[in-house]
Amino acid sequence: MLTSSIFESDNISHGFFTRKGGVSHGIYSSLNCGPGSKDRAEDVFENRARAMRDLGVGPDMLRTIHQVHSADVVVIQDELEMPEKPKADAMVTNVPGLALGILTADCVPILFADTEHQVIGAAHSGWKGALSNIGKNTVEAMIQLGAAKSDIKAAVGPAITQASYEVGPEFPAPFLAVDSQAARYFTPSVNAGHHMFNLKEYVRDRLLETGIDRVDMLENDTCAEEDLFYSYRRMTKRGEADYGRQLSAIALIGNE
Repeated sequence: MLTSSIFESDNISHGFFTRKGGVSHGIYSSLNCGPGSKDRAEDVFENRARAMRDLGVGPDMLRTIHQVHSADVVVIQDELEMPEKPKADAMVTNVPGLALGILTADCVPILFADTEHQVIGAAHSGWKGALSNIGKNTVEAMIQLGAAKSDIKAAVGPAITQASYEVGPEFPAPFLAVDSQAARYFTPSVNAGHHMFNLKEYVRDRLLETGIDRVDMLENDTCAEEDLFYSYRRMTKRGEADYGRQLSAIALIGNE
């Protein structure tokens, strides 16, 4: 798994897991953590358990959600909450031992932590979530749990980069409607009328606009780095039947 130096703390465990180190085969090889894929359920279960062992928490402590490209945030204040997955795209908690997990295959995973007040968060941000400011909503939910904005750090994980992310003629209009300066995130594509979109930088900059001043961004490109990551865009270009999902997770593991 990959980590961010921004979370160097004794009471935080986190990881942006790659596709390596699991038991899945074929197009899902090998650490596919997505139960929404058509991979063998028992393999996905084992992969998620392996990821939690690496994170240092029990396999039953991982919480994931039914991601729908919204700006909705789930607040978890008891480890027994979430008997069923709610439809949302971010979670926050102050419960030690719980791991908040986000599944991606090109979209942007964001992990958050206020280690001073022991509140964490995790968000899934595709272009729709970025436009509706899922990051800001996650920060606000953390503050409601007792976090202080000045103490919140965030890490933007591996996702599709501008060099791999072509969008159609309908862009950048919705982004310009929100921010008149948003044209800086788009460059012309080789295909007329299309654009190359820098989603990761857009997500990072919107986080900074919330007032967080410590935001890290991993540079990995999920579409281009096939040996490390699953990619919906790559799958679509090849006409493959399905794709795996990588897990990004964070947990409060308590003070020594």
